[in-house]
Amino acid sequence: MSLRPASRFDEVYRTGVRSRHGAVTLIEAEGRSDLPEIGFVAGRRVGSAVVRNTAKRRMREAAARASFRGGRAYVLIASPEVAQRPFPALLADVRAAAGASASRTSGSGRDDVSRRSDRTETAPDHREEVSS
Repeated sequence: MSLRPASRFDEVYRTGVRSRHGAVTLIEAEGRSDLPEIGFVAGRRVGSAVVRNTAKRRMREAAARASFRGGRAYVLIASPEVAQRPFPALLADVRAAAGASASRTSGSGRDDVSRRSDRTETAPDHREEVSS
């Protein structure tokens, strides 16, 4: 299931827990559906528009072959290596991200919400107006 609308995507990006797995970074937060909600990001540092679209298509295919938990929202962020990385290696990165997500949220004994709220309280708000 796609992560929509943009405000929901921003919420996951802002409040989720980040982890790096090979050529991808995973951000995970509590979902609003029984299905996993997944969004994909390839920033300008990944390359031209063609390269960024290729990177996102490859991540979508890898995510379709991986097992993400329902009831969670995810954002997968491409690094510049994603577009040229051999697909089996990219698939292994995405599966590792999905597996780490599953092991972190099940059996950890900690509440994910408390970890996110601890993290967001100390993070600076970059949207504040600068007074001169």
